[in-house]
Amino acid sequence: MTFGKEFTRAVEQKQIAQQDAERARFIVEKAEQERQANVIRAEGEAESADTISKAVAKAGDGLIMIRRIEASREIAQTLAGNPNVTYLPGGGGDGKEGGGKFLLGLGGR
Repeated sequence: MTFGKEFTRAVEQKQIAQQDAERARFIVEKAEQERQANVIRAEGEAESADTISKAVAKAGDGLIMIRRIEASREIAQTLAGNPNVTYLPGGGGDGKEGGGKFLLGLGGR
């Protein structure tokens, strides 16, 4: 039993349409999962920010100062490894003499 070319073409087109529909469903499901993941991530970040805010309000900003010092240390280590940057300390050290601290780029261009 053989089928006509039109019937065979119609069956193939139906299969292609079903595959396209399945692909579209997959894309929609993936987008929905990504949306849900973004919502959960945003809720977690908001909760984290709230917890940090409460901790700072309760215990002071000591942790923030420690993080600043750690960040400053990392920056200083990075700059110290660069031969084109030098540090010039300023004034008397008490910060009241108006002397600034400078980083100079000594480019060899």
